Amino acid sequence: MTSHRRVRRRARDDRGSAAIEAAIGVPAFLLFVGLIIFAGRVAVAHQAIESAAASAARSASIARTQQAAVADAHSAAAGSLTDQDVHCVTQQVHVDASGFGAPVGTPATVTATVSCVVDLADLAVPGVPGTRTVTATMSSPIDTYRER
Repeated sequence: MTSHRRVRRRARDDRGSAAIEAAIGVPAFLLFVGLIIFAGRVAVAHQAIESAAASAARSASIARTQQAAVADAHSAAAGSLTDQDVHCVTQQVHVDASGFGAPVGTPATVTATVSCVVDLADLAVPGVPGTRTVTATMSSPIDTYRER
């Protein structure tokens, strides 16, 4: 009979412990889920920015003039980001088309750098910034024997 009383006393002492565990565990779990979503959104944005930079560099490399290369790169980057449904607070495209000045027969490249400030304020996770700048740079060769 003594062991029966111990079991009953222990059951009374554990009352409320589930509520305390939930009060500690649930916010920690939600924070963990929020950080996973944050990391996923940044990774998706980084991939989209890399794709936009590659598209910009490729479009610039097939242009006929340096001015057209810069314009085509800006257009390609904006189109790529729109197609991938990436919403940038601000975006910048820098194109180094100085390769168009190289003499025919000399290898040259066009380099495009795309920067996008991604809005993450809707996540509302403590410690996570409201925006994140993602930058990618890609290069594409200019045809060595093409008229420049």
